[in-house]
Amino acid sequence: MSLPRIAVDAMGGDEGVRVMVSGAALARRRHDQFKFLLVGDEARIKAALENHPNMRSASEILHCEDVVGGHEKPTQALRRAKKTSMGLAIEAVKHGDAGAAVSAGNTGALMAMSKLALRTMPGIDRPALAALMPTLEEHDVVMLDLGANTECDARNLVQFAIMGAAYARIVTGRDKPRVRLLNIGTEETKGTGELQAAAQRLRDATGLALSFEGYVEADKINRGNIEVVVTDGFSGNIALKAIEGSARFVTDLLKDAFRSSLRSKIGFLISRPATELLRHHLDPNNHNGAVFLGLNGVVVKSHGSANAAGVANAVAVAAALLEENLTERITADLAELGEIRLRENGSGGASK
Repeated sequence: MSLPRIAVDAMGGDEGVRVMVSGAALARRRHDQFKFLLVGDEARIKAALENHPNMRSASEILHCEDVVGGHEKPTQALRRAKKTSMGLAIEAVKHGDAGAAVSAGNTGALMAMSKLALRTMPGIDRPALAALMPTLEEHDVVMLDLGANTECDARNLVQFAIMGAAYARIVTGRDKPRVRLLNIGTEETKGTGELQAAAQRLRDATGLALSFEGYVEADKINRGNIEVVVTDGFSGNIALKAIEGSARFVTDLLKDAFRSSLRSKIGFLISRPATELLRHHLDPNNHNGAVFLGLNGVVVKSHGSANAAGVANAVAVAAALLEENLTERITADLAELGEIRLRENGSGGASK
């Protein structure tokens, strides 16, 4: 398999070059066809590559010393876009020097730069941030939007459903992923007018490569009986952080419980295989790699605190989206719904 190379913002994330290069190297050990454009301080990248000989022939370095700060406002970062490691990684995708970009930097800045450089796909009003979360079943669940758009109308939610389903077909292998809208109840009369309008449009749509199954409440997101959860970025971000916080709470509670007495420590040794499986399942590094869906190019956001295994997972997500032609899948699905025609005619009540 021959893939376009992946541009890696080597300066992004909490630990920067060391973890980003180590993660890319780990990804290449698992998939030796991966090639990289490493963007950042050349001297620091070369020093990091000394520990990863498998990367030397597969990597090119694009020197850049300027970095987007973790708390920098997107408007400030945009002014320096073409001088920063993040901005240059995205520019590489725009100009065809790379097939995808991966960054662990500032999420707001990454979204702003990506949208400005790559633009949204025809038929898409707003890009959405989508991520994978663990479930009780073998497959993960795709959830979007997770913070890119705090307010969304029905049209946006329908587009998110189509994009999320296209992504889910790649990561779950299901031909018609089960899609639900996040709501405060499962009854058809629950929720805002926009939610109800989006639900009706999805019920009425025919020919889509998805199965719309109504609403889902937040406590059912991880049960494993759906593949896609659709919501606005405000609610999605809150739900995501609540789920992540609950996972950390459970693991910390178990640690404290097993340390509380000698009997508990013995119990831990007996149950260690099960607790290790739980820890692995809840480890965010094993699900790392959020995707900006709806752009004319692939951009993957790695968590800022991700370790090398987490970065490797984000790289693998980018490669999978390139291999499976995600943008072409979304375009085909939009054509089925008639969204492109509606947009060209200026109808549909889009919120820009």
